[in-house]
Amino acid sequence: MSHAFANTRKTLTLANNRTLDYFSLPALEATGIGPISRLPVSIRLVLESVLRNCDGKKVAAEHVKQLANWRPNAERTDEIPFVVARVVLQDFTGVPLLCDLAAMRSAAEKLGKNPKTIEPLVPVDLVVDHSIQVDVFGQPDALQKNMEMEFSRNRERYQFMKWGMQAFDTFKVVPPGIGIVHQVNLEYLFRGVQVKDGVAYPDTLVGTDSHTTMINAVGVVGWGVGGIEAEAGMLGQPVYFLTPDVVGVELTGKLREGVTATDLVLTVTELLRREKVVGKFVEFFGAGTASLTVTDRATIANMAPEYGATMGFFPVDEKTIAYLRGTGRLDAEIEAFEAYFKAQQLFGIPKAGDIDYSKTLTLNLDSIVPSLAGPKRPQDRIELPAMRENFNALFSKPGAENGFGKLPGDLHKRYPVGVSTSQAIGDNQHLKRSDLQRNELEMADNRNTPNHVEAGHDTGIDLGHGDVLIAAITSCTNTSNPGVLLAAGLLAKKAVEKGLRVQPHIKTSLAPGSRVVTDYLEKTGLLEPLATLGFALAGYGCTTCIGNSGDLTPELNAAITDNDVIAAAVLSGNRNFEARIHPNIRANYLASPPLVVAFAIAGRANIDLDHEPLGDDKDGKPVYLRDVWPNSDEINKLLPQALDPATFQRLYRDFTQDLPLWNEIPAPTGQVYSWPESTYIAKPPFFDGFSMQPGTFGEIRGAKPLLILGDSVTTDHISPAGSFSDKTPAGQYLQSKGIQRPDFNSYGSRRGNHDVMIRGTFANVRVKNLMLPPDADGRRVEGGFTLLDGKQTTVYDAAQSYIARGTPTVVIAGEEYGTGSSRDWAAKGTQLLGVKAVVARSFERIHRSNLVGMGVLPLQFKGDDSATSLGLVGTETYDVLGVTADLSPQQDLTLRIHYADGKSRDVAVRCRIDTPIEVDYYRHGGILPFVLRELMAG
Repeated sequence: MSHAFANTRKTLTLANNRTLDYFSLPALEATGIGPISRLPVSIRLVLESVLRNCDGKKVAAEHVKQLANWRPNAERTDEIPFVVARVVLQDFTGVPLLCDLAAMRSAAEKLGKNPKTIEPLVPVDLVVDHSIQVDVFGQPDALQKNMEMEFSRNRERYQFMKWGMQAFDTFKVVPPGIGIVHQVNLEYLFRGVQVKDGVAYPDTLVGTDSHTTMINAVGVVGWGVGGIEAEAGMLGQPVYFLTPDVVGVELTGKLREGVTATDLVLTVTELLRREKVVGKFVEFFGAGTASLTVTDRATIANMAPEYGATMGFFPVDEKTIAYLRGTGRLDAEIEAFEAYFKAQQLFGIPKAGDIDYSKTLTLNLDSIVPSLAGPKRPQDRIELPAMRENFNALFSKPGAENGFGKLPGDLHKRYPVGVSTSQAIGDNQHLKRSDLQRNELEMADNRNTPNHVEAGHDTGIDLGHGDVLIAAITSCTNTSNPGVLLAAGLLAKKAVEKGLRVQPHIKTSLAPGSRVVTDYLEKTGLLEPLATLGFALAGYGCTTCIGNSGDLTPELNAAITDNDVIAAAVLSGNRNFEARIHPNIRANYLASPPLVVAFAIAGRANIDLDHEPLGDDKDGKPVYLRDVWPNSDEINKLLPQALDPATFQRLYRDFTQDLPLWNEIPAPTGQVYSWPESTYIAKPPFFDGFSMQPGTFGEIRGAKPLLILGDSVTTDHISPAGSFSDKTPAGQYLQSKGIQRPDFNSYGSRRGNHDVMIRGTFANVRVKNLMLPPDADGRRVEGGFTLLDGKQTTVYDAAQSYIARGTPTVVIAGEEYGTGSSRDWAAKGTQLLGVKAVVARSFERIHRSNLVGMGVLPLQFKGDDSATSLGLVGTETYDVLGVTADLSPQQDLTLRIHYADGKSRDVAVRCRIDTPIEVDYYRHGGILPFVLRELMAG
C-alpha cells in the first residue's frame, strides 16, 4: 500500500465486536483530493480498487488522483488499472482459457521454469452452462436425455476441466445441470463484500461472457471481457481501460399493468443503442429505479451488451439487502455488506442532481408497452400490435434494410411438409418426440395434432412464412426473473384450462437459469401446464439463446430450404443475430416468457395479438391474449415462493449431489497437462517457438483483403457457436479424423481445438463477403467464402494459401464491427488466419480489445471514409504505414491502397490501440506472450 494514502485505512465495527478494516472513500475525499461524493457510484467503486491496490508499481498514486478527479465530459486519456476481486467463466470461453493456461505451463516447463508459476491469483469459477442442447423436448425425460447426450459429446472437455480443478488451486467448476453462469453468479457466487487479510472490499469481477453485467443489479462493478483479457486478470494483470463516460438514466413513474421487465429492457436497449453508449458506463437512478425489484434490475443489467454499454449499473439499496436475505445469504455476510456500503456513503439509489453524469437521459416507466425485438437484432423493438405489419413489411424489403428480399406475392403461400422413411432416421433419430410422428400416441390426448403420419405420405403439415418453429423460454436475461416466469406459467395454466394447445411440430422448451426456478414453478403448480403446452424442462443452461436449439426434423429443414421459407423463432433471450438460433430460421424474435408461450400457441409471428385470437377454446370460441394474460395481483401472490432462503441454501449446498454423470468422469492428475490425442482439446499454437524476447513489428506491406464486410458484423458472424455441416472446412477436418456428422457437436463445444476453430472463422452461413459479386437477382453469396486469384474458395483455404505465400491479409468492415458476445475465438481465429489488421468504420468494445490482445492491428476509418466511398472491391493491395517502435495510442496511421488499375491512394486511419499497456501487448505479439514473459521473468 502506498504511504500516500495510508490514512484512508479505517475500521468498521460489526455485531459481536467483529471488526473489518477498509479503505475509506469519504476519508480520501477529506484529504481534498477531489469531489468524490459527486462521482457516479460505479466510478467510486472502481476508485476504491485503485486506492486499495495502490502499490506504487502497477497502481500508482497518480492513478488515484486521476480517477478521484474524473470529470463528466473530459477527454478520455487516463488509463485506469483496475484489479478485480474474482473472475467468472462459462465453459465455451472457459475451456480455451484453460487450454491457454495449460499451454503456458507446458511452455514454462520447456524453459526449465516451475509450471506452478502459472497460477490464478484471484478466485476463478467456471460454470458449465453452454454445452447442453435441446435435442429432446416436450417430454418428461427431456432433461435426462439431453444431459446424457451432453455428457456423451463433451466427456473429453469435462475430463479436462477436472484436471484444471486439481492442477490450479483457485480454479473451481460448477458442473453441468446447475444453471446459467450469470444466474448462478447472482444467486450464489456473489457473497457481498470480500475480505482478505482483515480488509473488506466490494466484490468486483470480469467474466468471459458479455452478460457478466447481470451482476451490476446488486451494485457489483463487473463486465464481460474476452478469455485472453480474463487470463491476464487472473494472472495478476490489472484490467486496463480508459476512464469512461458515465451516462445516467433516470427512471421515473411505474410500469403499467400487463407490462413486463422484458418489455422494459427491450425499450432500454432501443433507447441506449440509439444514444450510442458503446464503451460507456450506464448508471440508473431516480424513483423509478428504486421501485424496481432486484430481478427486474438484473434483466436490464444483463442486456448491457445489447445496448452497447460496458455496464448497466444499479447502486445498492434496501431491495438489494432484501434480495440477499431471500436468496439465503448468511446473516454475517448481509450485515457486513450493508455496513460497508453505508460507511462508504454508497448506500441508496441517487436522486436527480445528486451526481454529475456525462449525460443524463430520462425514461418514464409508464411509457413502456408490450414489445418484442427482431427479426435480426435485439435493438430493433416492435410493439406487440405491430408484429404482423412489421413482418409483412420486412418480407419484401432488401437485406440492406433488415428485410428478407422476397417477392410480395409469396407472403401468403404455404408449402407442404413431406416425410419419408429414409429421412426420418439418421442424424435426427435422437429427436424422439420432436419427430413428426410423436403426435400419434402420447401427445394425442393433450395437444392439438396434425393429421396421422404414414411413411412416404404427406405429413398433413404445411409451412408458411412467419410460422413459429422454435419457441423457447431460455437464457439468463429472463429466467432469473420470477415475475416473468410465473407470468408464463399462469398464462399456460389459463390457456390449458381453455383447451388451447401448441402444434407438436413447434419445438418448445423450458431451460431455466437455475434449479430454483423449477422448484418454485413446481410448488406453485405451474410446471405441469407449461409441460402440457410442450414447455417441459429441457435443461439448465444456455440453450436456444446460444444456438443450442438442436436441429429441426429433416422434413421441416427440407421444406424451409427447398422453398426459402422465412420461418420464425420466439425466445426469451438476449441474442437473435442471423443464424444464431438455427441456421434455417431467419426471423428470430426476443420476447418475455409469457409472450413466448402465447406465440407458440398462435403458431405464427406475423400476428396482431391485440386483435387476432390465439386460437379457439373447447367450444370453438376465439380466445384472445387478454383472456389468458395474468394480472400483477396473481403474480405477486406467488412471488414469495420464488425467494425462499432455505431453497437456495439447499440447492447450492452441494454441486455434486444428484449428478452421477459428472461424478463418474475420471479426473486426470498432474501439474502439466499431457495433451492426449483429442478433437476437443488440443495444445494451442500461441506459444509455439516462444522465447523470452519479443519479436519485432513494423509496417504492413503488400497485404491482400481476405474479406470486405458491411455493417453490424457480429462475433457470431466471425466465429459462430452453433452446429456446422459436413461440407464446411471444420466438418471435413473432423471427418478426416474419423468423426462423423452426428458427433460434430458445435463450434462452441470445440473451442478447445484450434484446428476446428480456425476452420470455423468467418464460416457463419449468413456472413456476406462483399468481394463476391452478386448473382443475376442481386443477391450476395452467403457463407465463409472469398476470392483467391479471382476464383471463389473458402476463407480458410484462401488464408492458408496466403500464409504459404508469405502474404499478409487484412479485413475491411463497416460500422459496429464485432458486435455481440465476448467471443475470444473471433480474434484468435482472425490471427491464426494470418490477418494482420482489421480496418473498420467502428468497433464494438470487447472485440477491439481482443484483436489487440491477439496482436491484430485494429484501424478505424476517419470521417466518411468507407469501403464503398473508397471503391474497395477486393482486387486491391494494401500497405499500413507509420507503424514504428514508438507507436502511441490512437495515433493516425496511413492506409495506402493500391488499386488494380495501377493507381494508389493514401487514407488516414486511426490506430485503435487505445492505451499504453495495449501498445505493450501489441509489441509482444499479444497479451498472452506479454503476461507469460512477465511471469517467467519474475
